[in-house]
Amino acid sequence: MRIHLQWSVFPMLTLLAASLFFFYFNDSSELSLNKCSLLPYNHYWLTSKRIVTPQGVISGAVEVKGGYVVSIVSEGDWRKKSKTGQVIDYGEAVIMPGLIDVHAHLDDPGRTEWEGFPSGTKAAAAGGVTTLIDMPLNSYPCTVSAETLKLKLAAAEKRIHVDVGFWGGLVPENAFNASALEALLSAGALGLKAFMCPSGINDFPMTNSSHIKEGLSVLAKYKRPLLVHSEIQLDSELDIEGDPRSYSTYLKSRPPSWEEAAIRELLSVTKDTRTGGPLEGAHLHVVHLSDASTSLDLLKEAKNKGDSITMETCPHYLAFSAEEIRDGDTRFKCSPPLRDAANKEKLWEAVMEGHIDFLASDHSPTTPELKLLDSGNFLKAWGGVSSLQFVLPVTWTYGQKHGVTLEQVASWWSERPAKFAGLDSKGAIAIGNHADIVIWKPETEFNLNDNYPIFIKHPSVSAYLGKRLSGKVMATFVRGNLVFEKGNHAPDACGAPILATSKLNSRGRIQEILAKAWKSGSSGLL
Repeated sequence: MRIHLQWSVFPMLTLLAASLFFFYFNDSSELSLNKCSLLPYNHYWLTSKRIVTPQGVISGAVEVKGGYVVSIVSEGDWRKKSKTGQVIDYGEAVIMPGLIDVHAHLDDPGRTEWEGFPSGTKAAAAGGVTTLIDMPLNSYPCTVSAETLKLKLAAAEKRIHVDVGFWGGLVPENAFNASALEALLSAGALGLKAFMCPSGINDFPMTNSSHIKEGLSVLAKYKRPLLVHSEIQLDSELDIEGDPRSYSTYLKSRPPSWEEAAIRELLSVTKDTRTGGPLEGAHLHVVHLSDASTSLDLLKEAKNKGDSITMETCPHYLAFSAEEIRDGDTRFKCSPPLRDAANKEKLWEAVMEGHIDFLASDHSPTTPELKLLDSGNFLKAWGGVSSLQFVLPVTWTYGQKHGVTLEQVASWWSERPAKFAGLDSKGAIAIGNHADIVIWKPETEFNLNDNYPIFIKHPSVSAYLGKRLSGKVMATFVRGNLVFEKGNHAPDACGAPILATSKLNSRGRIQEILAKAWKSGSSGLL
């Protein structure tokens, strides 16, 4: 009996010893050999006079342990609190939730000469972006099936420095095939993306309202969004004459009427997303809104009627106007185009008043050769603004004349995008959330030139090169890992792929699917 008792207790003692061993070696006083982070601790405090929380900006401290925010204390309580763990004092620098960019093209696999996961996510980390969602194009193949999503995941393995989710593609090929769309969504796509005009990529053809209605009917079951590039080519406006090096020629080739026509067609479908409608549960999102006149008014009216619809615009539409674009400077070509200064001011009004729901980069890089920087032909150059690393300082710099606050920046770039994409554990510095954090100095100005460390693959194609900006990113934490600090990245790429669960009616419940390599590379910090 005694022997039996001894042997029954021994495993319990072994388990207890192992637990004590685990907690001892995960204590903040122990250095970690984790190459996912520039900080050799998994328990620490971040202090600052300016911490952006859901309750406002406070002076105090954020406690991080095991990759999560475990407590937030005001300055007065911080002084009284008995503290364990390392303390990193950022003084007057701002501690803010990491940015979430729901609209980026990383072109991986297949077109890594344009960007790629390594350079794109390094640029994201350097810009304070802790999560981004990759578009289903311009990679090759495009992400339009469960099989091509698997190729994306394979390409991302051990090559992403921030967390990355994935949109699937809605194209004529799969729009009427509910089982194919369900397979893509069950494989983890966070939602779908469609074009209503030629995308410029042959294997991602445009859709019409019939395709969109079918896609929404499937998405309604999953409570995930459909993102739409909302322009329709009008035949009467296709024959454009003028100097192809003149930006005004390109601007005339894509007038606001294209956006208006697409949005009118979309709204003929989204009325069914209202409460009690046949598409209740579906949600449509208009990407990169440029036209701040009729198109914006139509969307505002639809929202007021109860359509389940949101919209974004991008920093470049808020920073630049047509009047300032020089002949041949194709870095500024994008679709829909940058419009005049009056339109830009109306966009700012819509953002400040909350009609435009949030901001996204639409980072769309390519090679200098395809941008036609030498010939300067706006009509033939590849369209897209390369911007991923700069969206925080650009938003802050150009927002100053409009009285933009730190809380608004956090709302547009963190809180609202997280809710839109269903990322429950991201988007705010709150207890229980991932410790996705950016440290930045709003008052620090810098010149974005050849001497500034830029991590996008082709800096020369960015429209922001040569600008003077304010708001310098000092450090970026992803799930508690210090992935970027003062121009340096952590040695290993330990970002996690984010996949939606396959369970129906569970938008917002996200499962982080990590390959074994990620698990071993970031053990103890997830």
